[in-house]
Amino acid sequence: MNPEFWHERWQRNEIGFHQQEINLHLQGYWREVGVDAGACVLVPLCGKSRDMLWLAGAGHRVLGVEISPLAVQAFFDENGLVPEVSAAGPFESRRCGEIEILCGDFFALARERLRDVGAVYDRASLVALPPEMRRDYAAHLTQLLAPGTPVLLVTMDYPQEQMNGPPFSVTADEVHALYDAAFDVRVLAEVDILGENPRFRERGLTRLLEQVFLLQRR
Repeated sequence: MNPEFWHERWQRNEIGFHQQEINLHLQGYWREVGVDAGACVLVPLCGKSRDMLWLAGAGHRVLGVEISPLAVQAFFDENGLVPEVSAAGPFESRRCGEIEILCGDFFALARERLRDVGAVYDRASLVALPPEMRRDYAAHLTQLLAPGTPVLLVTMDYPQEQMNGPPFSVTADEVHALYDAAFDVRVLAEVDILGENPRFRERGLTRLLEQVFLLQRR
């Protein structure tokens, strides 16, 4: 799965992973993250997620990272925002108010750029990637974050053989395998969401769980 895959998905508007509503787990469990208002929140592989608006409304500065320029432009256009555009190393930065999105490859992100990041929100990053890229993603995120940095992680767990990703199935065991070496991992919630997602039942799923984790960088 290379960058062209995501460029083509956005060009064809094949973005079923995008949520129009603010994520309920973000609203319900963000207080568990325990980060101060005003802290910067990293949102990797952010797409045009409206969750960034919620985080900004909660008093945070938001730093999104997204490889598709179409997604970045759509975020600002659809929310009536006019960003300032500038170069930022290997990225193009678009900033409006408390929200900045870096357009480019997440794997090009350097730790120096994240000195003031106080927390991470990952709803659609880990589940967007196939297994071999999930290992690389988790390793890169781990080396980017300073000790003590919390991560609110939302995953989906379903029989992978019943549906092609993305979004991919990521089990709790895999989350522990990816992160236990460097993070304290706590399960906050596990919710059966198959009944409220008929599009997934139509694709053949017989089970669909959404899981919420709080990771704390050691």
